[in-house]
Amino acid sequence: MPSFRLLHTADWHLGQTLHGIPRDAEHERFLDWLLERIGEHRVDALVIAGDVFDGQNPPIPALALFYRFLARAKTLHPRLDIVVVAGNHDSASRLEAPSPLMTEMGVRVVGTLPASTAGGFDPAPLVVPLHGADGRIAARCVAMPYLRPSDLPTVEEDDGDPLIEGVRRLYRHAWSGGRDRCRPGEALILTGHCYMHGGALSELSERKILGGNLHALPVDIFPEDAAYVALGHLHRAQAVGGRDSVRYSGSPIPLALDEDSYAHQVVLTEFAEGRLVGRDTLRVPRHVVIHRIAEASPDAALERLKRLDLDQSLPRDTWPFLEVTVSLPEPRPSLRDEVEAVLSGRPVRLLKLGVRLTGSGETLADSAPPADLASLDPEEVFRRLYRRNHEGDPGPELLAAFNELLTGVQETM
Repeated sequence: MPSFRLLHTADWHLGQTLHGIPRDAEHERFLDWLLERIGEHRVDALVIAGDVFDGQNPPIPALALFYRFLARAKTLHPRLDIVVVAGNHDSASRLEAPSPLMTEMGVRVVGTLPASTAGGFDPAPLVVPLHGADGRIAARCVAMPYLRPSDLPTVEEDDGDPLIEGVRRLYRHAWSGGRDRCRPGEALILTGHCYMHGGALSELSERKILGGNLHALPVDIFPEDAAYVALGHLHRAQAVGGRDSVRYSGSPIPLALDEDSYAHQVVLTEFAEGRLVGRDTLRVPRHVVIHRIAEASPDAALERLKRLDLDQSLPRDTWPFLEVTVSLPEPRPSLRDEVEAVLSGRPVRLLKLGVRLTGSGETLADSAPPADLASLDPEEVFRRLYRRNHEGDPGPELLAAFNELLTGVQETM
């Protein structure tokens, strides 16, 4: 049996804006690049492990990008199998709505668990056959979407953490169903959109799930005989629990300014006789550069801005993003005007100007203009309100309850 190639990607977040700047042009370039890699590497199957969109109600341009990509992928590569699962940012029902049409095209979209039966849900609809270049089934993909607390079975506290054990039971049922359908020589491939124990977070852009990430899932929820586990949710590409075959692909573009420091990629995997025999990372080109300038004084920052090497020929939608952070002994109301004067007429976009006050004895909250609520993480707003009325910070259990409530609100928006 010839080898089988699968491309693993996740966390596209189509429709995202960064400090008010739309990312459509970056996403469009990524999708064009992805189509080229599918052809170049003779990919047999593509798995998108959740968070296709940035929100529950994606804007029209984001929807157009997604469906245009699927149409072009199937036109250019008719035999390509595509599996899409919902993430915590996606509306599961909206993602699944065109499933009848998508299935006819060879695109399997899974947003929710199949309807429950008397003995629990039937895993059969989650098991997607993936075909090699010769047209024969080379792998079975268990397409498990993001699991919300309402999806989980009731677990007695004596049996362990109810959230973790509930997820474990659902996964075990799904993986067993996939394994039972595998024939000799077929690889068992699993998906998940979840937070795994030991995973490296990107704090500024990842929405907390399952009680605020306090219920991290252990890697042993995935069976050892799984050839590969394609994960989504964490934006930093990484393996999990010391198992190279259990892996986050990471997001294809930086989704926050602090995500500029590491490579963004997709994962190309190769299987033969049911086993993972090769893995390579394909680094996604950075179409918009991020400059982050942090200095101990505004004068030093302004001088660095003057020396910033910028390409005057760049189209506007590829102008670099800029974050400037300075330290001040006291407030300097003219600072933004000074920074904007230095940048005037230059091909760069100032997204964030941060100030750290030092030496005055005052905190930034006391002496600086009030923060824009839109720029604050909901958990930080909760912490500030709690500290206003109580001593210290809220405890882990209260934070978990808050994040569970927040998740429920976000998933109904």
